Amino acid sequence: MFVVTGATGNVGRSLVRILAATGVRVTATSRRISGADVPEGVAHARADLADPESLRPVFDGADALFLQNGGPGAHLLNPRDILDVAKAGGVGRVVLLSSQGVATRPESVSHGDTARSIEDAVRQSGLTWTILRPGGFDSNAYAWAESVRARRTVAAPFADIGLPTIDPDDIAEVAAVTLREDGHAGRFYELTGPAPSTPRQRAGAIADALGEPVRFIEQTRDEARAQMLRFMPEPVVETTLAILGDPTPAERRVSPDVERVLGRAPRTFADWARRYVGAFR
Repeated sequence: MFVVTGATGNVGRSLVRILAATGVRVTATSRRISGADVPEGVAHARADLADPESLRPVFDGADALFLQNGGPGAHLLNPRDILDVAKAGGVGRVVLLSSQGVATRPESVSHGDTARSIEDAVRQSGLTWTILRPGGFDSNAYAWAESVRARRTVAAPFADIGLPTIDPDDIAEVAAVTLREDGHAGRFYELTGPAPSTPRQRAGAIADALGEPVRFIEQTRDEARAQMLRFMPEPVVETTLAILGDPTPAERRVSPDVERVLGRAPRTFADWARRYVGAFR
């Protein structure tokens, strides 16, 4: 049995669907999950990674675990307690969704230090482990959905700085392979899209998917900061702006790891936009 944490998120939701389609038993868990969030026949249970004891019944009888690293709430987690409860339930393999920032922004509390402490707990857990380090997600473009629907506009900073953002469905497919197949123990996989794209180009891809013009408005750094602070902690905002506005060579690099694991090239942002265009209509 496979347990997927963060099962209502962009990666976890797809991973549950992919695993269920292979016929394996899956338990999907998140804080507010309901039957409407999972495919028919998939077990679901509410639990909170910040409360490891709530996970004990979820992990009972499990073989493998997909561990979401908590995102902006990662600092609230005690990963060693989570992994102890997982081992007590029978889990032998863990795939961790971490962050590229562990390697590229080690000085950052949000993207580097906290994420590395979770990675360290996984590596020292005694479980068979694989760590996934994606860069920016294509699905971050959902932040533009309301303005595209209402005004056919996208506002974003650093209009012409490109990063190889990744389709969360590709992350989910990599996770499914590393959970189900041997040969990935002790591996770190850096996950990116097939080529850098800029915010202006991504807005254009959404326009193409809609078949209608979308106007791009370049924000200043301060305008973007003020907007991000409405829903993200300040340390996360500052590191995110640094990545978007002044990416390191490593953050601009296209990784071969998706193709190595899946045997195909990663999907483009335009592919993602066509599949999820309904969010922007």
